[in-house]
Amino acid sequence: MRLFNFLSKKVGDLTIKYSNLPESYVKRSYEQIYWKNPVGYPQYPKAVIARRKYRFTTNRPWSFQFRLQNELNTLRKKVFLEPVGEWIIFRGDRVEVMVGRDKGKQGIVSQVIQERNWVIVEGLNTHHRILAKDKNFPGLTVKSEAPLLVTTDVKLVDPETLKPTEAEWRYTEEGEKVRVSKATSRIIPIPKMAEETYDYKTKNAYVENEKDTKADKVTEITFEPKLKTFEMDIMDSMGITEDRIPAKSFWY
Repeated sequence: MRLFNFLSKKVGDLTIKYSNLPESYVKRSYEQIYWKNPVGYPQYPKAVIARRKYRFTTNRPWSFQFRLQNELNTLRKKVFLEPVGEWIIFRGDRVEVMVGRDKGKQGIVSQVIQERNWVIVEGLNTHHRILAKDKNFPGLTVKSEAPLLVTTDVKLVDPETLKPTEAEWRYTEEGEKVRVSKATSRIIPIPKMAEETYDYKTKNAYVENEKDTKADKVTEITFEPKLKTFEMDIMDSMGITEDRIPAKSFWY
């Protein structure tokens, strides 16, 4: 059931947590609706013509680059993913590359792309790209990290032996869910970098602002519906009284 939920909403949980944006906004930003019948009219059936297949890349689903890539690459080959039941690698983990020319090297995971089972390791599995090339300019060559599959291309590093190992989720005697190395049964703690979002480095270091909703007021009802227009409500709140007499109007 958990795997079905992940495939149905398409965008991974880690992506939504890192963006710190509502899931409804992320879905609305990446979906492409070509036609939708008006809502609230019984004479119109519920009909939506929208894009069903998306190609997830290293760009975030709510970004303009993601929309641009999906508009241009409409006929690209379908990508099949190996289902991952429980995600076990997070941002900030030390992993070892198991394939390619960087095989045997270790690095830190800088980005997780759960939609494609990808991770990006700092400084490893790199390739060169040429940007802004035209007739009069040779372009700029930049080094970019290519993604690696979490299922076959990387493995977590055991904190005791500093060697690659398989890991699994277990529960402690206190009922806490932790990652454990299969080689040494050593607990691999989740790094602090995994908690970082666009808004804060860590949850404990975040300072609340005046416009933030307090935790004890999340369920507080602050809106009371009234049989007034928006203008009438503003006038009442500002103490403005309407003493003008409207002119008579006639219908023919």
